[in-house]
Amino acid sequence: MWLITQYVATSLYSLKMSAATSSGGKTLLAPTPYALKMALLDTACRAQGVRYAKHVWPTLRDLRVAYSPPERAVVNKLFTRVLKPNRKPPPPLARSIGYREYVYFAGPLGIALSAPEDEGVPEWLPQLTAQIAYLGKRGGFVQPTGIPQASDTLPRGYVLLNSPRGQTHFDRRGVLQLMDDCGPGMTFEHASIYSGTRVRIGQERISSPVVLPYQMARTSKSYALYERLDQGR
Repeated sequence: MWLITQYVATSLYSLKMSAATSSGGKTLLAPTPYALKMALLDTACRAQGVRYAKHVWPTLRDLRVAYSPPERAVVNKLFTRVLKPNRKPPPPLARSIGYREYVYFAGPLGIALSAPEDEGVPEWLPQLTAQIAYLGKRGGFVQPTGIPQASDTLPRGYVLLNSPRGQTHFDRRGVLQLMDDCGPGMTFEHASIYSGTRVRIGQERISSPVVLPYQMARTSKSYALYERLDQGR
């Protein structure tokens, strides 16, 4: 059983890989399972409180996530002025230049969620997915286009982002992306930024490659246009 929610991006989207530095790094073309689960956890904390969020966290952590990319995505490439901690103060902050990428999504993006081992869709999950306000970097606002719908099977055009067996079927012309997810041993304390508990790469936060059904159609020094390979889905 899958819970399907369609969103539209109301602002530009950006999400760098976890290994990227603050000075640069290309954006991913899809929200990672890790980013989506953090958005759901944030929504649970705001809507129902920390105790409730801690109760539902194990289910959120283990969700299977599938993604239906918009038909087109335009990546804007730019350099911007940033402030970084000064190694030799004063002053405490120093001016620098950082490379940034922001994505414009042309069309709705679909997100499908399923509990592990086909346990069905938790009755509280539709309320959380309908209240997600942003994905990726803060400011990447989205809004649902309708009520989340349940489906017995994963609809055509969706790509499973965190299959335990890895991605077995994909178009080799697609775009390879490295997706982060929550490890099975990640606790609520690991997820909470206020606990001070360290999240270790490869243990509480794991990564796996995923091929998205995108192909670069046009590019220049300032932008790149990606189009879906399965436009007729």
